[in-house]
Amino acid sequence: MATVGFIGLGNMGGPMAVNLAKAGHTVKAFDLSQAALDHAVEGGCVAVTSAVEAATDAEFIVSMLPAGQHVVGLFQTGDAPLFDVISKDALIIDSSTIDAATAQSVSAAAAERGLSFIDAPVSGGVGGAIAGTLAFMVGGTDEQFAKAKPMLDIMGKNIFHAGQSGAGQIAKACNNMMLAILMTGTCEALNMGMKNGLDPAVLSEIMKQSSGGNWALNVYNPVPGVMEGVPSSNDYQGGFQVDLMFKDLGLAMDLSQQSASPIPMGSAARSLFSLHKANGNGGLDFSSVLKLYQDS
Repeated sequence: MATVGFIGLGNMGGPMAVNLAKAGHTVKAFDLSQAALDHAVEGGCVAVTSAVEAATDAEFIVSMLPAGQHVVGLFQTGDAPLFDVISKDALIIDSSTIDAATAQSVSAAAAERGLSFIDAPVSGGVGGAIAGTLAFMVGGTDEQFAKAKPMLDIMGKNIFHAGQSGAGQIAKACNNMMLAILMTGTCEALNMGMKNGLDPAVLSEIMKQSSGGNWALNVYNPVPGVMEGVPSSNDYQGGFQVDLMFKDLGLAMDLSQQSASPIPMGSAARSLFSLHKANGNGGLDFSSVLKLYQDS
């Protein structure tokens, strides 16, 4: 069993850390939120008082942070950069969703110091984090991927080696842009059906069994009451916030510009989430974009 330093215990990171602890690993957990830290301790993690304490003498360091600036600050430029305390035998697994250029830059800086850093963003939502069925998209060398995989297998079900450093973040940007397009399209179709007198549960089942079936419809239905255990049936609480989807779509926009990739549907989806966010819904689950159509 390994010693794991886990930094960032939010909606996704907390369950991931708990799954590692349940598997028998010693998980030294840290978060700025005491409530998040307490929840991790209830799940078997060991609370520590700083990120430095979490990383010191750890064989694996897993980070789950909001944005690229936080990753850079944690490992390189902060008051107590973790690169100063991490063992050269350790592997850093950054599961934050950030831009590929930052992931590549931090990985290169780690390599210059004899350290090993991979980007491993996730997909699958809070439910997947709790169940240990996340998809991991990994950017790193073959050797790094092989070393990380036993840990990732505990937290996820589908583990992909996307390519070299930064490739995981590129894959995540593509995936989440597709998810945003699917969710907005699903909401459009369901809203149109409801406006024309159809029962959303019946229409959902028709489309699920027809060519319109997709993840947003099949397992994450955006209409309240149609499906149990999803945010739409819990006042759009929990899940993946509109603010985070908007951020991820911004990463996709940047990537499209850097590679001259046309993304008209991705741009339209971002505009819709921007409007929904501007209406004060940033803290709701992203499936709440249905409300944008209903309010209109």
